[in-house]
Amino acid sequence: MAAALTGSDLPPLPAPPATPAAAATHRTSSGFLHSWDLSTGVDGPGTRFVTFLSGCPLTCLYCHNPDTWRMRDGTRTSADDVIAEAGKYTRFIAVSGGGATVSGGEPLLQPVFTGELLHRMKHELGLHTALDTSGFLGARATDALLRDTDLVLLDIKSWDPDTYKKVTGRPVQPTLDFARRLAGLGKEVHVRFVLVPGLTDAPGNIEGVAAFAGGLGNVSRVDILPFHKLGEAKWRALAKPFPLRHIPTPTPAQLNAARAVFQVHGLYAV
Repeated sequence: MAAALTGSDLPPLPAPPATPAAAATHRTSSGFLHSWDLSTGVDGPGTRFVTFLSGCPLTCLYCHNPDTWRMRDGTRTSADDVIAEAGKYTRFIAVSGGGATVSGGEPLLQPVFTGELLHRMKHELGLHTALDTSGFLGARATDALLRDTDLVLLDIKSWDPDTYKKVTGRPVQPTLDFARRLAGLGKEVHVRFVLVPGLTDAPGNIEGVAAFAGGLGNVSRVDILPFHKLGEAKWRALAKPFPLRHIPTPTPAQLNAARAVFQVHGLYAV
């Protein structure tokens, strides 16, 4: 008969998975947080715990959150605090088939903090994870960060380089390079395209985005988002004139026409 195992004879428990940030610094990561929210339908599938980080390298003319542009305007927050808050809602989120999304601003402006949040949301809380990004800083996303990301919500704001520069103040090429990298990794992507009358709605521009997205092979959904002016009050509060205050919102016919272009390229567009 085998002798009973004592406490010292028992095999050690496996160590919890180290987050990318913890492995590098031996302490929990922190970053600049703008806010968090629970949302349904606009930040990935199901009800989601959405963390909005501060700081963005783009200055989009139609931005509805210009108060997230400067990192220093956020609140320094630890990953522990964010995970503790998200943990209060995991049961509710799971029932809805939702998850957690790290958004901004631009989350890849804080890649270590973003990587730790995604890792812990996925491995500690067991949530489906999404990264909401313009892709401009896609080169900062490590392979480890992307392994912890189930879905990328990728904003492709224009195909025409001049229009993209006019809309964002930045070049489009880094976003396209990141999209191709995601395709090479087989990472699921939802493309977002904001339709702005007189700015991004040129037929050639829509066709360019649609053909590019359709050729990637990993885009499961395209959201055609109508331009709106809901953030105009935030521009005024920052003493900034809203650049597109005289631009109308697109009509249902314009939105349907844009969706049809993406559908021609075999994409599910809503």
